Amino acid sequence: MRIINFGSLNIDRVYTVDHLVTPGETLLSIGYAEFAGGKGLNQSIALARAGAKVLHAGKIGHDGLFLKELLDKSGADASSVFMDDGPSGHAIIQVDSNAENSILLFGGANQLITENEVRDVLDKTDNGDWLLLQNEISQTSVIMEYARKKKLTIVFNPAPMTPDVMTLPLETVNWLIINEVEGKAMTGHDAPEETLSDIIVKYPHISVILTLGKNGVHFANHSTRHFIPAEAVDPVDTTGAGDTFTGFFLSELIAGTSVIDSLITANKAAAICVTRNGATDSIPFKKELL
Repeated sequence: MRIINFGSLNIDRVYTVDHLVTPGETLLSIGYAEFAGGKGLNQSIALARAGAKVLHAGKIGHDGLFLKELLDKSGADASSVFMDDGPSGHAIIQVDSNAENSILLFGGANQLITENEVRDVLDKTDNGDWLLLQNEISQTSVIMEYARKKKLTIVFNPAPMTPDVMTLPLETVNWLIINEVEGKAMTGHDAPEETLSDIIVKYPHISVILTLGKNGVHFANHSTRHFIPAEAVDPVDTTGAGDTFTGFFLSELIAGTSVIDSLITANKAAAICVTRNGATDSIPFKKELL
């Protein structure tokens, strides 16, 4: 079985500055770095490093060719990454001397995916394949509906959380992976048990994973609930931890591992991730968990 991750591919352009630029000001940057980014890319790399067979589908401009190369080097199939003549999705990030940041996002090619491209990707799927989606590309509703017709198992991670998430055909989703912020936005509840109950009542066919960072992770469906505590570590940088968790959890689950053991493995991978700086660089390989 494969997991098809139809997700974002971003370039993070990071400028080091003495202070964040104010309106009307021109400021000289004292440093510049460029990194691979996007929840879709991060989750595909996590899936590949966890040992899953993953196909990444998405769209880049010519400035994002290194993102496709990174997927290839990480063991993910990037043959369904489409090209556009315009720019790739990117973020312009200012980081000042106090580590405060300011971020400007541009969707770019991520927002230019077409229905024909959706069909091109999903028509090549096989029985038993899974589909993973986040909330950073266009055509998400179309992808969900077409994936249901193809009888794929659909996993949705609604990040970043926006109001239009609740207008999507969530009845097509089999697995929902959310954090506490996304859970509150979807239900209005702070308490994990209330969040889970609300979602299960509205969507009784869904299995829900609710991640709470250092406070562990909850699993719930219409008949079962479990809680798994987080691994005890001293975090350095939490960037990419959620994407690492998602990739390792799904890799284990698709391989036939129980939900509980899959959650334990995902927690271990996320714990390693937060002890390292960066996003893609901090994602561990499965052998490191051993």
